[in-house]
Order: sequence, then structure tokens, then C-alpha cells
Amino acid sequence: MGRERLRSLRARHAELDARLSIELARPAPDATAIRALKRQKLLIKDELSRWEEARMISA
Repeated sequence: MGRERLRSLRARHAELDARLSIELARPAPDATAIRALKRQKLLIKDELSRWEEARMISA
């Protein structure tokens, strides 16, 4: 995985985190939207973790 992909994943994770914060701050948060945002964040976090593990093994 290239550095650009890693940078892109981190940026997307931060974007999702910001969207999640906004949704949670609403007077009536949408539970479905919250669940979808959390799922997307988790998928990205898992991919970032796999990249970190691969980097540690190859070092």
C-alpha cells in the first residue's frame, strides 16, 4: 500500500469522525446514519491496522 493510500485512508477516517460528531450533536440523531458511519470508520481502521502490521513484519 502506498503512502498516498495511507494518507487517503487517514483523511477519510477523520472526515467520517467529523460527520459522526455532527450527527451525534443533532437534537434527534439518525441511528441508521450513526451505525453506517461507525461501520465505515471501523472498516478503514481495520485496513489501517493491517497496513501497520504488514509494515512491522517487513521491517
